[in-house]
Amino acid sequence: MSMSKPLTDQEKRKQISVRGLAGVENVADLKTNFNRHLHFTLVKDRNVATKRDYYFALAHTVRDHLVGRWIRTQQHYYEKDPKRVYYLSLEFYMGRTLQNTMVNLALENACDEATYQLGLDMEELQDMEEDAGLGNGGLGRLAACFLDSMATLGLAAYGYGIRYEFGIFNQKVVNGWQVEEADDWLRYGNPWEKARPEYMRPVHFYGRVEHNPDGVKWVDTQVILALPYDTPVPGYRNNIVNTMRLWSAKAPCEFHLKDFNVGGYIQAVLDKNLAENISRVLYPNDNFFEGKELRLKQEYFVVAATLQDIIRRFKASKFGSTEVVRMDLTTLPDKVAIQLNDTHPALAIPELMRILIDDEKLTWDTAWDITVRTCAYTNHTVLPEALERWPVDLFQNLLPRHLEIIYEVNRRHLERISALYPGDHDRLRRMSLVEEGGQKKINMAHLCIVGSHAVNGVAQIHSDIIKDTVFKDFYDVDPQKFQNKTNGITPRRWLVMCNPGLAEVIAERIGEDYIRDLSQLKSLLKFVDDDAFIRDIANVKQENKLKFAVHLEEQFKVKINPNSMFDVQVKRIHEYKRQLLNCLHIITLYNRIKKEPNKAWTPRTIMIGGKAAPGYHTAKMIIKLITAIGEVVNNDSVVGDRLKVIFLENYRVTLAEKVIPAADLSEQISTAGTEASGTGNMKFMLNGALTIGTMDGANVEMAEEAGEENLFIFGMRVKDVEALDKKGYDALEYYNRIPELKQAIDQISGGFFSPGEPDQFKDIVKMLMCHDRFKVFADYEDYIQCQEKVSALYKNTKEWTKMVIHNIAGCGKFSSDRTIGQYAREIWGMEPSLEKIAAPDDPR
Repeated sequence: MSMSKPLTDQEKRKQISVRGLAGVENVADLKTNFNRHLHFTLVKDRNVATKRDYYFALAHTVRDHLVGRWIRTQQHYYEKDPKRVYYLSLEFYMGRTLQNTMVNLALENACDEATYQLGLDMEELQDMEEDAGLGNGGLGRLAACFLDSMATLGLAAYGYGIRYEFGIFNQKVVNGWQVEEADDWLRYGNPWEKARPEYMRPVHFYGRVEHNPDGVKWVDTQVILALPYDTPVPGYRNNIVNTMRLWSAKAPCEFHLKDFNVGGYIQAVLDKNLAENISRVLYPNDNFFEGKELRLKQEYFVVAATLQDIIRRFKASKFGSTEVVRMDLTTLPDKVAIQLNDTHPALAIPELMRILIDDEKLTWDTAWDITVRTCAYTNHTVLPEALERWPVDLFQNLLPRHLEIIYEVNRRHLERISALYPGDHDRLRRMSLVEEGGQKKINMAHLCIVGSHAVNGVAQIHSDIIKDTVFKDFYDVDPQKFQNKTNGITPRRWLVMCNPGLAEVIAERIGEDYIRDLSQLKSLLKFVDDDAFIRDIANVKQENKLKFAVHLEEQFKVKINPNSMFDVQVKRIHEYKRQLLNCLHIITLYNRIKKEPNKAWTPRTIMIGGKAAPGYHTAKMIIKLITAIGEVVNNDSVVGDRLKVIFLENYRVTLAEKVIPAADLSEQISTAGTEASGTGNMKFMLNGALTIGTMDGANVEMAEEAGEENLFIFGMRVKDVEALDKKGYDALEYYNRIPELKQAIDQISGGFFSPGEPDQFKDIVKMLMCHDRFKVFADYEDYIQCQEKVSALYKNTKEWTKMVIHNIAGCGKFSSDRTIGQYAREIWGMEPSLEKIAAPDDPR
């Protein structure tokens, strides 16, 4: 064996059983279909195929395996008429679709073999696909993982959102600064979507409200059409294919043309663009509210189109086919669950009320009962700047009827609170949906809590904070509403697809069933002292590191030492995530190496990546600081390759799939009480990295599952942060007391990292010294000490790897399958199932 020449990448991939069987007939069929699709592509006007042509041929070939299952699944739902869940989100951060579809349909090895026999490299073709970047970060990616789990658990589920023409911007780094460019992801077409013009829906804006004896009418509105595009969502090897339906804005044919004689026919046609701007671009803010009219239009657009669809489907369902049942909407909560992903789709609550009262002529009390029993709300953040508060005048202009309904909801809500707490006017002020003050605002979180039967946080600590602080008044009157649903990630994309080597090493020990039931990973604990297993885990990590090093060299021309510790922090750039704390560690490490260059330092490659919101000045300065530190550190010959600093450009789903399997150390270092959950933390843990982190978000539960001794936990706990707030946080005290901290700050402020412009970073230093809400200095000392422990352990590969095994074995809880099972049973009133349905080629 040792004499034979090393295996090619393709030969290695073939040996991985979790990629499915490559049967001879299967491969032959795939080749035939591939050639057929390729011929259709080329017959149009060319006779030389490009790599993109080959990608589209493969995508269409794989898609052919979805459509029969898709049709059959939807037919199955129509006949069985199960309760349906509608996941409403302004973001679905899907990434690429091709490989995920092959994994879930067990086609990976067959497609690999087919393309190989045709003289093509499947990995090269996969690289042609654009990411569907219809999200900013955690919230949008969570929605994508949830869709995968809902299909895998056989739930009749629909993801509803917006088909943004431009997703999250592409990030370029020019002279160390972030530059944004538009993400024209649909430029070459999207093989995974199907337009459904037959389900086009009108959406109304502006206008006025008429109150007549026979009811209320919203009149003189501007109409925009919502055109749906459907994308298939396959479950894992169960033949179920659900639907993600994204709405695109279309101007109606009459748009502005009736009054075209005013501005002219040409101008009227050009103005159609204005209407269609609603679905043009994703707002690129993560954890920050920007009260723009276009954003409110987007929020109502998705809600209004979706609710029409929900009610149409409810009325048309087989069980509702008799005249009596069809018209009776009181049974809606038995057949429909609506989950609001943050407050962005909060208008579903007043919109459902509007439909039930104005169109269906129900009484207020009946309508309200239906609405509350149907809707549930997931809170994603406690940062005050992220909470949606819409100015009343914007509402009055854009959605006058909805404002009336919100006022009436508020009147009844405050009446109830008043009865419970007579004379407590401050409580009424705190709990009102309408915030008085400079300009009146609608508090969308309060609307969601009052209008939902369930409210959940996304990790235990976050759910506790919600009940104890932010929404305490609401918890006091309705404790039964409040729940926890700790986030999870799909093991299909985040293990099997992105790290097949590790998936295979696990499958060799405990079988393949864990991919559906991640709790089975705990049985890896019996191999924690098995030398062969320890070696296999370490080898997979080393291979992934080599592969990522090659990728970095090819894409960004940077050479790194694959034997160094890969220390990775990838996430959106935000002060609360404390990339600056990481920077201070880098500078401290650099200064120590310079001081004692002959010491045996553990070599590190520190990688930081993430996008900054275009309007977030501090976040953009943080990127510039990281790159500036890299310039100094990476060009210092004394340091050599013992310390390198890399800024990972254009971090996105597809880059995450490459870097996470290669990471040794995962940085999860937000101030305790600020990161609601985090999900990147779980991805690193599942892929064999160790975590250095604070007791924040899901880190707390990760430590609980793997054992706190198997994570590098440091820093203040929530109670310490509260105590420090009470006492008053004084950055100067730490600066004066800790020499290495003072040295690092003086270097930043003195121009050591910006010799051309000495006061380049004065704003960052001023923020850290005078108004740092996230208390970077307070955790500095403990963080540095904790990093010393990390370096020490890394020198002992065996002990390090044993700790890794404890972590992987503790990952079971963090599957989105577990999360969705809890939503289904505890919020939606549905029962998940791991049953397969018949494949389209099976007899029914």
